[in-house]
Parts: sequence; structure tokens; C-alpha cells
Amino acid sequence: MAASLNEMTLKDTKVPVIFEEGKYIPIVSLQLVFKNAGHLSNTIDGLADMSAKLLNEGTAKDGSIGFATKLDAHAVDIGSHVGRESFVIEVSALKSEFPYAVERLIELLKDPNYTKEALEQIKYQKIGWLKQKESDFDYIAASKLRATLFKGSSLAKPYDGTVDSIKGLKLDDIKQFITTHLGYNNAIGVIGGDISEKEAQTYLTQILSLFPKVPTKEVEKVTASDKKETVLIDEDTKQAYIFFGAPFHFAYNDKEQYKAKIAEYLLGGAGFGSRMMEEIRVKRGLTYGVYASLRRTKSVSYMSGYLQTKLSTQDEAKALIQSVVDDFVKNGITQKELDDTKKFLLGSEPLRTETLSQRLGRAYNDYYYDRPLDFAKQQLEKIESVTLEEMNSFIKAHKELSDISFSIVTKKEEKK
Repeated sequence: MAASLNEMTLKDTKVPVIFEEGKYIPIVSLQLVFKNAGHLSNTIDGLADMSAKLLNEGTAKDGSIGFATKLDAHAVDIGSHVGRESFVIEVSALKSEFPYAVERLIELLKDPNYTKEALEQIKYQKIGWLKQKESDFDYIAASKLRATLFKGSSLAKPYDGTVDSIKGLKLDDIKQFITTHLGYNNAIGVIGGDISEKEAQTYLTQILSLFPKVPTKEVEKVTASDKKETVLIDEDTKQAYIFFGAPFHFAYNDKEQYKAKIAEYLLGGAGFGSRMMEEIRVKRGLTYGVYASLRRTKSVSYMSGYLQTKLSTQDEAKALIQSVVDDFVKNGITQKELDDTKKFLLGSEPLRTETLSQRLGRAYNDYYYDRPLDFAKQQLEKIESVTLEEMNSFIKAHKELSDISFSIVTKKEEKK
């Protein structure tokens, strides 16, 4: 069966429900996805993530260990996490244990572990993690690239917070975030497994009725910088960590996603089949791997990529990235490249819909990005029929991809 999109009425709101019934394995999985409640909603750096972490600390009555013990005894998983734009609460269990799982989720939502002990525990863990990241050169370079590309916007801020912002976080900050960002009116239900749609909606109604109505707003739209800046971060390193990005003027719900998918695959997403890997690793041996993707979200569309190389080949690698992208947008691709990409994308499609979670995830993305649920099928048909001329016209129209900014963790030469 394929996933379906329906609506259920709750109070004054039509709540979207992504559903697929699958009886082959006696498991049920439910996700509550709250729109515009992720990292980009932070009023304090790291607040959304810390709110999710507190919901993973069990109830005030049982505490973290006591609540986890109750879940483990019935093989139930309940967890929360955040992305850039969404806050997610997940529940999964065997079909026979799913009513118990829902009871425990309701217990958690009614009595979150809003205690000083729980707050101090997640602060301790998060500060330790942030301290570790101070020597994670990939993390440093990636964070600095975001700050450079999206200067002045919420995308530029440290999603995970800083040591100071986490230290200053209060229980009231988390309570305020949860009560003003998680509401029945900004929720999407995603549920599937050995359960009927009627049962699924009954559970969703039971759970979502516990949430308030919250203020809603559109995702902030951001454009990546075209200033072609290079930021060097001096660290005691034996490798150069090169992260790069550029604007990509392309809407998240554009019907020509298939063209962006082909372009992304050939530029830097295909591993050894990509231009970047061919030119930078295969021909010159400057890195073990180089990757680039064309990210398309509601908040922003942009190119991003990264590689590691020796300090002595840093400048050569950086120049090659620019050269590969320049050539790509100037001259486009070859017929052989297009034919090989078509074979891979069409041939690997069944692997993307093997599992229930993959199908539900795809259906959710189609809904979230304002696309029909058969969008993937439509795109595959267009991939199969797209011509070289059409592809090269698309690629050459996106010259902004050449406006590359770089964030490089390196060891600067000592001044004489």
C-alpha cells in the first residue's frame, strides 16, 4: 500500500494525517510533527534542542530512569528531536503494546520532567558536547560557513547553542517554548503500521487534544550570500577542512525538482560519478572524498559541500572547487553523463521505498513541500524523458552557483 494524506477535525482545526497501513509486521509507528518549531524558532541559542532533550527525560513523577524502565519493560520507544523547521515527537511499539505506549506518551505530556535536576542533567550533557565540538574541525568550519552565508538571519545562529547560552537557560524558557510552539493547530500526524486509519485518528485525537492552540507564522525566507567570501579559521591541524556554499535560486516546491536532482547528482552528489570527485580525487588525488548538494527547503535553497585535504594542497583544492563549478554552469553536462545518471536514479528508485518509514517520510515531505503524493512518480517520468538540451539550459541558468564562499579550518603560516 502507498501512504495517503487525509485530514481530521480537531476543535477548530483540520489536522493533516499521513497514513499507511502495513500488516506484514506487527509494529506501529507514530510521529507528531510540529511546523515552525525547530532550530529556526530559537529565541535563545539552543532552546529548541534543549526543549526536546527535556522531553526525553521522562516524567516529574518517575524521573528519567523510572520512566525509561517502564518503557523498556514493554519495548516502547518515545523520543523527541528537532530539525531546522520542525519539532518531532515519536512513538513506536509492537501492535500489542501500542495502547500502553500511547498511555505513557499522554503521561509524559501531562507531567514533563520540569525539575531542576532534569534541567541540570541535560545542561551538563549539552555543555560537555559543546566542549567536544570546540576541537571538531568539521563542526567549526560548517558553523562558520552558515554564519557567513546567512549573516544577519536565524540560519546564521548556533543551532545547538553556546556554552554561555546553555548555562543561562532556565526551566521557564523551556516551558515557554513548548507551550507556545507545540500546538494541535500546527501539528501533522504521521502514522503507519499494523493499525487501521480509524484507530490512528482516534489515537491522534486523544494525544493532540492535550496540546494548546499556539501562534503560527511562516518560515523565514533567507537568501545565501553571493559575496564570495573566504574565512580562514586558525587551528592546530594537519589537514585543511574546506566547507563551501553558494546561492541556488530555486523554489522548494518547483515542479522541476528532477532537474535539480540530476544537476546535484552530477556536480557533487554521485560519489565517484560526480564532477567534483572525478576532478579533485580521481585525477589529482587531493582528497579521499568531496561532496556537494543542492539543498532545497522552505527557508532557503543553496549549494553546500565539503572536503578535507593536506595543508599544502589547500589552495589548489579551493581553486579546483571553483573551477569545477564554473565549468559546470558554463558548459553543462554530456549526453553520457545524463544517460548514466538516468540509469542510476531510475534503477535505484525501488530502494527508496522499501520500508514503511521511507514511504511515510516521502509522503510527509511531499505534503510539507506542497507537492502531490505521486510527485516522485511524476519526477521519475520526467527524469526518463528529459533531454540534454533541457538539462543544460537549466544548469546554465544557475550561474549563481559560481558565487562560492569558503570556510576553511587550517593552520595559518607563522608571521615572520
